[in-house]
Amino acid sequence: MADQQLPQIFSPHRRIAARRRMLYAQQQIDAPRYLLDDMLEDVHERLAFVRHQPARALLIGDTGAVLGDALAAQGIQVVQEEPALGFDEQLPFPSGGYDLIVSLSTLDTVNDLPGTLIHMRNALAPSGLAIASFCGAGSLPALRAAMLAGDGERPAARVHPMVDVRAGAQLLQRAGFADPVADSRHLDVGFRSLKRAIDDLRAQGVSNVLSDPGPPLGKAAYARAAGAFRAAGSDGRTVERFEILTLSGWRR
Repeated sequence: MADQQLPQIFSPHRRIAARRRMLYAQQQIDAPRYLLDDMLEDVHERLAFVRHQPARALLIGDTGAVLGDALAAQGIQVVQEEPALGFDEQLPFPSGGYDLIVSLSTLDTVNDLPGTLIHMRNALAPSGLAIASFCGAGSLPALRAAMLAGDGERPAARVHPMVDVRAGAQLLQRAGFADPVADSRHLDVGFRSLKRAIDDLRAQGVSNVLSDPGPPLGKAAYARAAGAFRAAGSDGRTVERFEILTLSGWRR
């Protein structure tokens, strides 16, 4: 019997294109980085708390090498990988023996998240730690509502399905991690318009990469969506919520 093909919820080609646009946008001085900055701060706090001293670390999606530079300054050998430049998280990692693997804002758009976590665990050395942060369930409620208002009676899938804390914990256990931890926190950001919100998302690589992204949002539909987004706020600002899901576990 032939192996069953995994559902292709996300388009690998659109995912790479979105990441490349993000890399270009992040070269601008005023590029928004609040999602990645929040994740980086959290990773630093976690590493300080567990007092883990890795000799060799793999960092995925560390745009700007902020974490990589900090670890390298401590004498840690750092390997940087980026999905937009050919690193495929859904395949066995090309090398292993890492004491630390950190994935930032990339695992939310892989088609085989359980398999990816298994590959991540297999790439760890004994007593190695993996940390993955990305936007989880509960993110972008205002945008979701605005898109529904824009589409009217024929809504299209425009915002990604997302993983919640319970599912995250189950995935870690399924992948064989020891002492698995899944938790989330929220980050609220105010926007003056729907366009500004969408521009910020694209600049941070958080845009629609669904295999079936739905038909383009026409001018009238966009106007309805923009109006709904604006009406959800007050004093000219709409607060959008990001739920940052973090998964961590050890290889014992």
